[in-house]
Amino acid sequence: MNIVFMGTPAFAVPSLRMLLSEGYNVVAVVTQPDRPQGRKKVLTPTPVKEVALEHGIPVLQPQRMRSPEAVAALAAYKPDLIVTAAYGQILPKSVLELPANGCVNVHGSLLPKYRGGAPIQRCIINDETETGITLMYMAEGLDTGDMIAQVKVAIDEEDTSGTLFEKLSLAGAELLKEQMPRLAGGRVEAEKQDDAQATYAPNLKREDEKIDWNASTRDIYNQIRGLVPFSGGFALWNGDVFKVWAARKADKASKDAAPGTVLQLTDQGIEVKTGDGSLWLTRVQPSGKKQMEAAEFVRGNTMAPGTVLA
Repeated sequence: MNIVFMGTPAFAVPSLRMLLSEGYNVVAVVTQPDRPQGRKKVLTPTPVKEVALEHGIPVLQPQRMRSPEAVAALAAYKPDLIVTAAYGQILPKSVLELPANGCVNVHGSLLPKYRGGAPIQRCIINDETETGITLMYMAEGLDTGDMIAQVKVAIDEEDTSGTLFEKLSLAGAELLKEQMPRLAGGRVEAEKQDDAQATYAPNLKREDEKIDWNASTRDIYNQIRGLVPFSGGFALWNGDVFKVWAARKADKASKDAAPGTVLQLTDQGIEVKTGDGSLWLTRVQPSGKKQMEAAEFVRGNTMAPGTVLA
């Protein structure tokens, strides 16, 4: 059976490695184009491409999977099954109809909840305590295909998007491993989604990263951990971006003040008033500098109690 694997970030790597270690015939990998990374803008291959190159697997990197040229290049590999995991582009009908055994996707939520491009971040931001992986057949809609199997994964109080991505990537690879013998035999019976129960997880935008100090302590805490390690939350200090990469909830505010007011700066970090209490910022990044522990920032900067973070 010819398998084409489509994926881009580290989330997809365990699923690809599983297929290779189990001896499945991965004839090609499709991933996003190389992108500039870091301050020096070094052109960098995707994590999935790096694995493919390790194993000598041909790699396709179309700018648009919908283009006739991209579809023709993919069709040349005569895929019997296409497996996707966080590929990053919506597949056209011309691709979905290529493999006789279908296109299956390893999706990072318990569908029909959290359809879309940021299900892992959004479930943390929304204070969910459980999520999971759905193995599904792909359809033309946004994560609307029939569900083959699911596995649940708990969200711990200290989880960030980074730690949850890792948990779900491993759970996805394991679920795919369990189902591959069935999928290799042809299309399997799958459950239709209840569209009435659907919720959506659109990709995060800049405004999703801005901290509103009028919100509750818990909401801000969830926002920050949902954005880590990809962007972090941010406020404004003296008109410049002041990023927050880690925080912890305070038992109660040490004093009363307007939301956004710095209450105290200690070795524990920076205590900031919220809408219903306060939050300790424990890892921060002033504009133009690297991330640092808040205790280090406190020792070397001019922020003082009474400062208002906008």
